[in-house]
This record gives sequence, C-alpha cells and structure tokens, in this order.
Amino acid sequence: MRYCAILAAILWASVVAAQDWEDRQMFGTGEATLRILSSTDTSFFAPIITDFIAANSQVSVEYLVTGTADIDGLFREDPSAYDVVISSAMDLQLKLANDGFAAPLVEITHPDWAEWHDSLFAFTTEPAAIVINRAALGDLPVPGTRQDLIELMRAYPDTFEGRVGTYDVRQSGLGYLFATQDARASETYWRLIEVMGRMGARLYCCSGAMIDDLIAGDLVVAYNVLGSYAQARSETEDALRVILPSEFPTTMMRTVLVSRDASNLASAEAFVRHVLTLQAAGDPVRFPLPPLAGGDGSVIGLNPALMTYLDQMKRETFISEWEDAILQDD
Repeated sequence: MRYCAILAAILWASVVAAQDWEDRQMFGTGEATLRILSSTDTSFFAPIITDFIAANSQVSVEYLVTGTADIDGLFREDPSAYDVVISSAMDLQLKLANDGFAAPLVEITHPDWAEWHDSLFAFTTEPAAIVINRAALGDLPVPGTRQDLIELMRAYPDTFEGRVGTYDVRQSGLGYLFATQDARASETYWRLIEVMGRMGARLYCCSGAMIDDLIAGDLVVAYNVLGSYAQARSETEDALRVILPSEFPTTMMRTVLVSRDASNLASAEAFVRHVLTLQAAGDPVRFPLPPLAGGDGSVIGLNPALMTYLDQMKRETFISEWEDAILQDD
C-alpha cells in the first residue's frame, strides 16, 4: 500500500510539472492535502484559503490556476486528481455536474437559483465590462453602451486600429460564455465584433492579459473583461476606467463543485461549506470577491439552457460566425 501511495505521488508530481499552470501555490503544512483546480487568481482566494486552514490545521491546500477551458479538459480526464473545482465558466461547470462529475452536498442553505442539484454552487456574481485606458482615449467620449463603442470606433478608426482587445472564444471558456450570452441578448454583439475585426482586434486568453495591455497603453479598449478583476486593478491603476454597458448586463456566477472522486472528500466538502459561509458573511477581508446577488433575471441562469451552446454543432456554427466577423485580415 505504501508503494502504491508513493507511486501515485510521483505520477501526480509529473502531471503537475508537465502542466503549464498560470499559478501554483501551497498553503499550510497539514498532512492531508486538498487539491483545488481553479480559474480564479490566487490573490483573490489566498485569504479564503488561509481562513480555512486556520480552522483546519490538519489540511494543506495546493491551489492550481489555469484557464477555464483547460480546467474542463483536465478534470474530465482525471477527476480523481483534484478535490475541488472552481471556475467562472458556469456553462462548463454545469455540464460537469450534469454529467455526474460532482459529488452532492447535503444540508447546505443556499439560494435555489444559485445551486444545481446540490452539486454545483454559485458564490459570486460578476459582470462583463468594457474597460478603457483613459489617457489613450484622449478627449473622445467615454462609451456607455455597446452601440456607443461601435460608433466611436467607426468615427475614429486611427485611435483604435490594432488597439482593441477581447477574448479568443475558441480558447477561453469564460470568453465563449460571455459571447454566446451577448449574442442571445442582442444583434448588437455581432455588429460590435465585426467592427472590432475591422480594427484588427487582438485576441486574449484571459482578462488579466487584457488588463495588463490596457495599463501598458497597448490597448485603448477591451471588451467583455471580467469586471471584478478590472475593478480591483483600477483601484491602483489610474489609467483604467471600468464601464458596465447600460443597455443590458452580461453577468456570470463563479461556481464551485466537489469532485465525485475526490481523494480528500471530507476536506473538500468542508472547504466548499467554508466558502459559502464566508460569502454569506460578506466580510471583504476574509472574502475579497464580489458578493452573490441576483436571482431576478439580471444574472445568467444556472439552468439547462446554459448548456445550449455546448452542443458540438451549435458551438462549431457559433465559432465559424465569430471567426468570419473578427478575423477579417486572416
């Protein structure tokens, strides 16, 4: 048995080393290791993990950060390798739960609209945002809607040429979620993407990279940036202006699940309960993420309709139309 445990540890170490993580950190010194696979930046979750370990000193936490699409692939390939999965791509998370990859948790008090079959739990609501570099925009008017942004780029192409950014929806699970929800809400999305394509839009894996290029002045504007990340960075970066389009919101919920094959099931369940308890308490020091709010139709619903665009044929059609609109120079 000891040989098997050592072998498993060696194999796990080789997998971790091979994966190109955005970040990987260990917390605590407990003998029982809880492995968390997440798309959330470590800076947001470190206080939550530290708070959990303070009450569970026998547990150490390995926090592994990668993109939302990678999370889905890695976890499906080996659900026993991770105990907890956290992602902003709520459609992919819902499909994981619906496909039986999540362990049910009982006796949790949580809003009905923010959970799915006692196995997937939302714990934040976070909008997609238009983010601009104030200095790069100069004296031009600040857009308040998607249509405003369209008209601004059409009127001042020299300002925006090669300096607009958005997600590469072929690679980003969250980017694909935001894009499909935008397209369902209004045809304005397709006009916007077409104009961004004419401007030679830059495509990104993640919000952090877009924000970095906005701060550096390489971008004038970025579309569908995760608002929570942009707002946090704007508190220390005067260059950033975060705009929530006023005509209709695109707001996702960040979700968490426990792996059905978790090697540390008890600690995984305890961690999820801890996250939901901290979220409900609303202490910004111990829980530095946006609060859970909504349930009134203003937030993307945690329901089967969310998986519509995960159908292979629908995804291929959407991606093809998106490429036609935004990759005009290819």
